[in-house]
Parts: sequence; C-alpha cells; structure tokens
Amino acid sequence: MIVSTPHISANPDDIAKTVLMPGDPLRSKFIAETFFENPKLFNNVRGVQGYSGTYKGELVSVMASGMGIPSIGIYSHELFNSFFVNNIVRIGSAGALADDLKLHDIVIGLAASTDSNFAHQYGIMGTFAPAASYSLLREAVSVFEERGVSPKVGNILSSDNFYSDGTDGMDQWHKMGILAVEMEAAGLYMNAARSGKNALCICTISDHIYRGEALPAEERQNSFLKMIEAALDLAIRVS
Repeated sequence: MIVSTPHISANPDDIAKTVLMPGDPLRSKFIAETFFENPKLFNNVRGVQGYSGTYKGELVSVMASGMGIPSIGIYSHELFNSFFVNNIVRIGSAGALADDLKLHDIVIGLAASTDSNFAHQYGIMGTFAPAASYSLLREAVSVFEERGVSPKVGNILSSDNFYSDGTDGMDQWHKMGILAVEMEAAGLYMNAARSGKNALCICTISDHIYRGEALPAEERQNSFLKMIEAALDLAIRVS
C-alpha cells in the first residue's frame, strides 16, 4: 500500500527500519548503486531519492535529507512518523573547529548544539539539549574501532548559516569545545526525541575552519567511502 506524505510517496514495507541519510540526493543514488544488492528506488518526490536494497543479506535504506535543519526536519519527521522507521543515521561532511582534528577524521555527534530556533515549536520552558541515541552511538564507536578507526565523539554545531556576515560566532563555539560544524544533526536529534526513535550523526572532516585546509574532490570521495561502509555495517547491526 502506497503512503503519500507531502514529500515522500512509498510503500512503508519497502523502507528498512534503519535509514542512512546523506544530504545530497546523488550521494544517496551512489550509495545504493555501489553497495546494495538489487537497489530499488522507493521515493523520488522533488528529486529527493530514497533507495532500499540488501547489504550483507539485510535490508537497508538510504535517502537524502537535503541541506539544513528545515529540510532534514521534514524528511526525518515523515520517515519516523509515517513510515515506521526506527533509526536514522546522518552521514555527511563537517568543518573542523577543534585544534586537534585533522582532515579525514571521523566525528560522531554525542550532542548537537545549534543556532537554530527549531526547538521553539515544542514550547519548552527552557533550553533543550539535542543528543544522539546512546544505543546507536555505542554501536557506531564499536564498528569504527573494529575497522582500526578511532572516531572523535563529542559536541558538534548544527548551524543555520553556511555563509556568515563576518561575525566571530565560530570563535565562541570553539571556546565551548565544539568539535565541528555541520547543518542538520540538531534537527534530526530533536525529531528523534519527539518521535521516540533513534538518531545519530557521523561526519567526515572535509575542511578545517581555522587552518584553511580542505580535501580535494577525489580524497573527499575516498574518505566518505570509509564512513559509508562503516555506517552500513552499523545499519545491519541495529536493524
């Protein structure tokens, strides 16, 4: 039976309980065609591609989130609440703030600070701290360590602004021990908390905000492959 929300049209049975979520629809397509056995397109509304297929004999799904908290807020809400997804793992890139982070490092968001007003909708009389699901976090660290990778785990920043107006805002987050900046995790973590589901953000460091370093396109792709393979192993463990 096809279920249609404003942004997803799919048979819920075609979507795995765990969904990997890159930002770029073309990366969703690449992951499905590279790693899945018999990949099947389950959604292409607005060109936001979602695929399911088997990986090591287990059903796994991948679907793009688009850029920013408003976009991942829409897609994760619909996956959690209309398509019975239990786990969403964001896989993307991040810009390093911490002095000891290097290009290619893996960062896992234990928590996601934000300059977004996304939490305002919940009417909370205070400040909500968006945090990862410990079950996913614990398993992800184990998967990476088995692969000989020591991920950096800590607080990341989900920023609403890719281009800032010359403020020193990043310096203030750096002083508070923020590891890296990306644009989606806080919204994903809040939707998971409100839905009673699980979420995690895993990022590869593609550039360093202070040192002016950035991965060339080919190196970025190779680094992402390592992260994607680990995330796929995580997906089949927790599904």
